[in-house]
Amino acid sequence: MRKYQNITLSLPKELIQKIKHIAVERNTSISALLTSLLEELVNREESYQKIYLQHLKLLEEGFDLGTGGTITWRREDLYERK
Repeated sequence: MRKYQNITLSLPKELIQKIKHIAVERNTSISALLTSLLEELVNREESYQKIYLQHLKLLEEGFDLGTGGTITWRREDLYERK
């Protein structure tokens, strides 16, 4: 069972009225609506952080390019000038 904690939130009156309408249209409360939106935000951030760390690990490990660590080309070969 989840434990809840009350918070005080100050929002512009016009915004609160709009939020109330959205909550009524979705047959929910403002509290439930905000909880859902904030959970979605936290989940996205956690997913981004997880993927970010996975990519950093890949970059640290490097990639096998099949060269055995030997450069087989010259700069001039890549940038032919005429």
